[in-house]
Amino acid sequence: MAVPKSKITRSRRGQRRSHDALVAGNPAECPNCGELKRPHHVCADCGHYDEREVVAMVDEADFDDEDAA
Repeated sequence: MAVPKSKITRSRRGQRRSHDALVAGNPAECPNCGELKRPHHVCADCGHYDEREVVAMVDEADFDDEDAA
């Protein structure tokens, strides 16, 4: 079992962890609908990517209780 030879100081530990922080996202505006979306991803709001529709979006789903049974 490996045992450290000496204590790692708070400074050295902090320097090692300096790159572990979470980075905020970089949202881009959808050219079709104007909503914010992740770069290089299909827009979740309108289904467009690279100014063309790649996912057909449904306006609103209507579920009846009778259909579910």
